[in-house]
Amino acid sequence: MPDNPFRLVPAVAKVLDLPAVADARTRHPHAAVADAVRAEVDALRSLIAAGHPINGQADPDALAARVVARLELVAKPQLRPVLNTTGIVLHTNLGRSPMAEPVAQAAYSAARGYLNLEMSLATGKRSSRQDPIRDGVKRITGADAATVVNNCAAATVIVLRALAMGKEVIVSRGQLIEIGGSFRIPDIMTVSGATLREVGTTNITRIGDYEKAIGPNTGLLMRIHTSNYRVRGFTKEATIDELVALGKKHNIPVVDDAGSGVAVDLSAFGLPGEPVVSEGIAAGADLVLFSGDKLLGGPQAGIIAGKAPLIQKIEKDPLMRAFRLDKMTLAALEATLLLYRDPAKAIREVPTLRMLATPLTELRERCRAFAARLLELPTLDSVEVTDDVAYVGGGSLPDVAVPTCVVAVVPKGMSEEAFAERLRTGTPAVVGRVQGGRWLLDLRTVFAEQEDELLAAIRAASLVSGL
Repeated sequence: MPDNPFRLVPAVAKVLDLPAVADARTRHPHAAVADAVRAEVDALRSLIAAGHPINGQADPDALAARVVARLELVAKPQLRPVLNTTGIVLHTNLGRSPMAEPVAQAAYSAARGYLNLEMSLATGKRSSRQDPIRDGVKRITGADAATVVNNCAAATVIVLRALAMGKEVIVSRGQLIEIGGSFRIPDIMTVSGATLREVGTTNITRIGDYEKAIGPNTGLLMRIHTSNYRVRGFTKEATIDELVALGKKHNIPVVDDAGSGVAVDLSAFGLPGEPVVSEGIAAGADLVLFSGDKLLGGPQAGIIAGKAPLIQKIEKDPLMRAFRLDKMTLAALEATLLLYRDPAKAIREVPTLRMLATPLTELRERCRAFAARLLELPTLDSVEVTDDVAYVGGGSLPDVAVPTCVVAVVPKGMSEEAFAERLRTGTPAVVGRVQGGRWLLDLRTVFAEQEDELLAAIRAASLVSGL
């Protein structure tokens, strides 16, 4: 090693002239290439300054390869498609509900060109961007009118702001939920300008508790479905029918936050506990709120259905412009709602519903067939098909364990954590579950056409030098 090891580090200009780096300049902006070269050169200098040997890392070919790898990594979008093998259908960290193919095509068509977002083609005059979704929401809820904002938290804020700003909103203590990201109902009340009036206790809230709390400044009675938890044991809560009767008695609107947006009864598939969005309207609630990207199986949206005068008042609120949906989301939501014209078709074609409705026998057959393909890989130590349970996710059906079947994999020459990391960082990215020293894949959340891609990803991730 020379007396001055810094001399081993080539100048930035010389690295830029290396053939592999020069070739990269034809695919990447010059400034990006220069930044990548400087980063690698600075990294070498930092190693030397810290007293560490660089062990050939300054070799021109090795240095050029690292520069190109850095460029390729930076050029990749951070948002990438993921193969979800967790079995969690509404995986919040993976984007919740995947959309049906015609729904995705509708969003694509809206994105790549112009469309009549706020124009009536019949008259040539300005229209509301809400018009395309109204009929679909009214059809699945039975409501008189509907509007939509960008998520259910926004729906709650704008409803409270438009109908109860400066007034009290009566809510059961057992329903003061916190949703993902530490958003709490009391905080949402504060943001909206409404005042929270808690009644009852965590486990017991009777209709009499609501009535005792009603005063001259009461603006709304509100029921909030506890989508992400359940209170069990000695419990009681006022029904929506009781709240509606009380609201009518005192001329106070009733808002029903139905949570996950179930449009068809899922109890036939062993999934009870989530209210169908039409139930609140049928009971006489003035407004029903629910999500678009959970059990409805569409894009992210906060859907508000109910009585026309209240919907009109909400749409006149200045905050509506800040909360409105873009053209791609509106197109996707309309296409999703069109699938529900035939509930049986929706169960077949909406991926979220189809996954949840998949019989265990069918899933077990897929797992056995895929496991047979994995057994052909010499890089796996063991492959086993076993029964397991999964959960719906996305703050839906929190206490319903869904029977499922998984393929449990043990790779050779590495831990299951290292194997999982390789899969997550590969192309395509694959996210599964690590449990009991094995990596588990649940085909419930893998489309049949993705299985070849999944097999290739597992093969690549399981390769270890020397095996």
